[in-house]
Amino acid sequence: MEDEEAAAVLRAVGRQIKMWREAAGLKQAELGAAIGYGEEMVSSVERARRIPKPDFLDKADEVLRAGGKLAVMKEEVEKARYPKKVRDLAKLENEALELGAYDNHQIHGLLQTQEYAQALYAMRRPAFSEDEIERHVAARMARKAVFDRVPRPLITFVQEETTLRRPVGGRMVLRRQLEHLLDVAKLRHVSIQVMPTDREDHAGMAGPFRVLKLHEGTTLGHFEAQLHNRVISDPREAQILDMRYGMIRAQALSPEESLSFIGKVLGEMT
Repeated sequence: MEDEEAAAVLRAVGRQIKMWREAAGLKQAELGAAIGYGEEMVSSVERARRIPKPDFLDKADEVLRAGGKLAVMKEEVEKARYPKKVRDLAKLENEALELGAYDNHQIHGLLQTQEYAQALYAMRRPAFSEDEIERHVAARMARKAVFDRVPRPLITFVQEETTLRRPVGGRMVLRRQLEHLLDVAKLRHVSIQVMPTDREDHAGMAGPFRVLKLHEGTTLGHFEAQLHNRVISDPREAQILDMRYGMIRAQALSPEESLSFIGKVLGEMT
């Protein structure tokens, strides 16, 4: 596990399942057979090595007659499913009135389809296990809840042209990803812009970053680079990122031009 908070939740869940299983006089293999999972999965959950899915907890609760005491843990387990840095970032996103993001390497996480995100995590080196890929993809998809939040935040993106052309996951995955961009851009509180490769003046040459403006007036920056993930809370540094983002948006195609550009790239794929 990446953080002690999540590990503590999984250890507590594992102890509870083991206690109820032993009280019912069942072996791990017997419980697994009764709920549709293998003995190894039950063992791994009890030892806090695997994260149980909601279905696992619901069925274990029913078979072990725990009276809801196992099923009620689903919410905390679901939070523990996501890496700490994702939980922290999602919390900031939920507090933001405005979110702005510039990306030059890939489609931004909040805009990614599940299959595009899956392909990205599958590329990771050293390689993730299948469980780790599933966990990261689920976390990324869960963050999309920010689009449905009320009151609606203002969410803006600037994507480098190359991100629209890099065939992450293959041509069909990219095609569906571009179609998804056009769908998301229809939301009234979302704006997507494209930075053409032929721009001579470009304020984003230092790399991708995000700007978040919170309810109390605080502006934060955020960036990920290789092994590092950092929130910028120093007001002066956050102000610089805010200024750069404004310049990047001014240098990029307008939202209307950008949608036409995305449609053009999509048309070139047929």
